[in-house]
Amino acid sequence: MKVANFGALQALANLRPQDYINYLQTISALNPNVRKPQFHAVISGKGRLYDKDRLTEIAGKWMQEMGYGKQPYLIIYHKDTENNHVHLVSSRVNRNGEKIDSAYEKVRSLKTMNAILGYDYAFSYQFSTRAQFNMLLEQAGFLGIDPDHKKIADRIANYSPDQNQLKRVQGLLMETRGRADMMPYLRDQHGLELIFHASEGKKPYGYTIIDHQSKAVYKGSEVLSMKHLSVPDTRSFNRNSGKSDSPEENIRPDIHIQSIYIADDVDDQQVLGMKRRRQQKARTNTR
Repeated sequence: MKVANFGALQALANLRPQDYINYLQTISALNPNVRKPQFHAVISGKGRLYDKDRLTEIAGKWMQEMGYGKQPYLIIYHKDTENNHVHLVSSRVNRNGEKIDSAYEKVRSLKTMNAILGYDYAFSYQFSTRAQFNMLLEQAGFLGIDPDHKKIADRIANYSPDQNQLKRVQGLLMETRGRADMMPYLRDQHGLELIFHASEGKKPYGYTIIDHQSKAVYKGSEVLSMKHLSVPDTRSFNRNSGKSDSPEENIRPDIHIQSIYIADDVDDQQVLGMKRRRQQKARTNTR
């Protein structure tokens, strides 16, 4: 799926798998004190919910955060098990002969994945519906939906907005309604992100407010009804066309990262070869 940082090797045509292996072995040989220099991790999604492109994007970000962003690495996609997954292969030795930091690696790997999927970010806000939780992730460009339904339900049950802050936000909306620069002004000066909901080609029927200053999400109706809000042309900035803020609607299928596996012995043939032989499958990448 992805070949990164292999230098001039990537410009060559008709490369064989062995060419990548030789390159990684050459890098690894710069530090003979590293007994197991090959880095191998597996990122697995639940079932088929994660497609190969989404898994590859997550894996690339994960490698960057784990200190392997400048290392030569490969991302290989498989769907030969119940769960779509990608293998990440690199060297634990960099081009200066230094070992990539592996302290608390497995703990850091889970924290890193959590950050990439956006769980910590979304749970730092108050929200009153599951759709709002998803919206927080989507608006910020995160890639996951938290699989802990109970935690989400508990946060919804404990939703208690600051009434003084609601009044403050209402006052700002009243002051700026109808202004051509209402959206960027509220966002840049007051940390308020307005998301209007509309069917395609029609006027908005509702809106949501993300208050980045107080870390809360409000239904527009909690603050100021649409009939009192002079809405500018939203076609240029509406990123949630046709979506509702109802908890029963707009809940896309749950996306889970089931596991991250960092191999102690990183020989892929040892890890998966026997299973593939039992399944009478060739040891090739499934694409």
